[in-house]
Amino acid sequence: MTSSTALNPPLDTNLWSQNHLAHVEQALTLWVGDGAPAGLGDAMRYAVLDGGKRLRPLLVLAAYEAARSGSSDSAAPEGAALDEAALRAACAVELIHAYSLVHDDMPCMDNDVLRRGKPTVHVQFGEAQALLAGDALQAFAFELLTPDNTLIPAATQAALCRLLARAAGSAGMAGGQAIDLASVGVALTEAQLRQMHRLKTGALLQGSVLMGALCGHAAPAAYEALSDYGAAMGLAFQVVDDILDVVADSATLGKTAGKDAAADKPTYVSLLGLERAQAYAQELLAEAHAALGRSGLPDTRALAALADMVVRRSH
Repeated sequence: MTSSTALNPPLDTNLWSQNHLAHVEQALTLWVGDGAPAGLGDAMRYAVLDGGKRLRPLLVLAAYEAARSGSSDSAAPEGAALDEAALRAACAVELIHAYSLVHDDMPCMDNDVLRRGKPTVHVQFGEAQALLAGDALQAFAFELLTPDNTLIPAATQAALCRLLARAAGSAGMAGGQAIDLASVGVALTEAQLRQMHRLKTGALLQGSVLMGALCGHAAPAAYEALSDYGAAMGLAFQVVDDILDVVADSATLGKTAGKDAAADKPTYVSLLGLERAQAYAQELLAEAHAALGRSGLPDTRALAALADMVVRRSH
């Protein structure tokens, strides 16, 4: 139970998600690929639009709202600037996520042909265009965080860029992917597997929470608790991913099922077994909820619902 459960009515998670995703989709549709030459914009838009759970943008916006719920200046005039910062952060993390999928699916990495229920970008547009589309999406993420003619303080823009860069770089997603590629056929310990997944998957999910908390001016204690929430939830996402790779089919997942086992990659299921992996996901969910309880924020309903969704999802 989170700290907000007794203070607020139950959240209509579907309605909340639909309302927030509408803003994110509108912004992505408007911004992504605009003016890109030689068909590059088409590949960028193909990679980003019309697919995906948009979990990372939702985490940004949910953390932003939670942080604002605990702020005494939640109705201050700078609210519009904070809203803009949160929306831009939400779109930026989705662009980083999309770029990572484009590159991960390429023959030099995971060599996958199906993503979000449709052919991967390199299958649809060729390897060279896919590589460029991923590069352009990564660069555009940081351009979104540093707009011209904005009320968003320069210090906030810089802090958001640093959080995103760290989550995506060698200390985060790229570093985790390097460990993953080096671990094919290697027997990892549980600690080594946890570290790989905290970087490869968890860092960007945790970074999404922290970017939202930053936009919402979370107090230090709340920021630390939200960081703990993001770490637990980010690892839980990968544990469930490993489980679904075993128990779900490709049509349900929207991507190739069973590819980790086929590639002899270490996973939580291969290391712990299916039943223990499922139990570990529930333990991480409890950690995430406990962290929200420690945050002291009045309204963490959306974050709690997203954690539940991550662990209980079927695809």
